[in-house]
Amino acid sequence: MLDGPGELIEALKPVLDARPMDRALMKLVVDGGGVSGGVAWVESAIARPEGKILRGKPALAAGLWLYVDELDRSHKISQTDESDPTLSYWHGIMHRREGDFSNSHYWFRRVGAHPAMALVGGGYDVHRLIDDVETAHRAGRADEKLVALQRREWETLMRWCYENA
Repeated sequence: MLDGPGELIEALKPVLDARPMDRALMKLVVDGGGVSGGVAWVESAIARPEGKILRGKPALAAGLWLYVDELDRSHKISQTDESDPTLSYWHGIMHRREGDFSNSHYWFRRVGAHPAMALVGGGYDVHRLIDDVETAHRAGRADEKLVALQRREWETLMRWCYENA
């Protein structure tokens, strides 16, 4: 389960109930569309009264679409303001998850040292993560440690976006 403020957890409830964290973000590289039902879950979360904290906050929406592997929807949001380092952070994650590793590096070079990066912990280095995901992807192997790190990265950035948006 997502560790975060109760208001954020409540807003995300339809998504988290349908796809708990231990079943989410399982693919390092998404091939094909999003998770079956994911669009309805996210739309439900945003439409609920509790979802008011998600409306009008593009960084939270970009992250939520990534949670259900809807890369195109996340991409549309994350590229709306290229001067926003948090949207660029989501943009870099989206490109890593689509397998466009050089473009992911590009966006993270633009991000620089985002405050959320220091909160991920465990020696998190976004460029090393991109390289490790690329290596695993090219070898055609799943890597549970990378999936766990991807989940921690997502959770940390969502919490940061909620607290700082």
